[in-house]
Amino acid sequence: MMSKRVRAITQAVADLAEPVLDDMGYELVDVAYISKYGRWILRLTIDKEGGVTIDDCARVSGELGDLIDVKDIMTRHYVLEVSSPGLDRPLKKEKDFLGAVGKKIRVKTLEPVKGRRKYVGTLTRFEGGILYLDMDEGPVALPWSDVEKANLVYEFGT
Repeated sequence: MMSKRVRAITQAVADLAEPVLDDMGYELVDVAYISKYGRWILRLTIDKEGGVTIDDCARVSGELGDLIDVKDIMTRHYVLEVSSPGLDRPLKKEKDFLGAVGKKIRVKTLEPVKGRRKYVGTLTRFEGGILYLDMDEGPVALPWSDVEKANLVYEFGT
């Protein structure tokens, strides 16, 4: 779980970045602020119709890096990384789950549901704040409010 300070920073960056990215034709998929090997990394994950290129990442990094610095959101030195969501795209927003209906996803819950926290299955529907998964062991319904992390599962060779 992330600290209140980290959560506040990621929310402030998301609030700042989302309208700018919207104007540029991108979608903000995720914001992460993590410490790795003693360095703080601010990682923005972006997407757009047709996918994201290295040039897109560089363009967004240039635009948002200066804006984030000017707004004085960050409390310590950090490295800005901008990337595409990749094949195992994180599912964060309601529209992400609606777009993933019919696809295989991996879900980790905050607290155990039916004795476990990790689920993998096909998302058959998402309505009323409930994820309905069809798993090998049978169907399961998971409250979206209990989801800690979720992402698409890409299956090679299918």
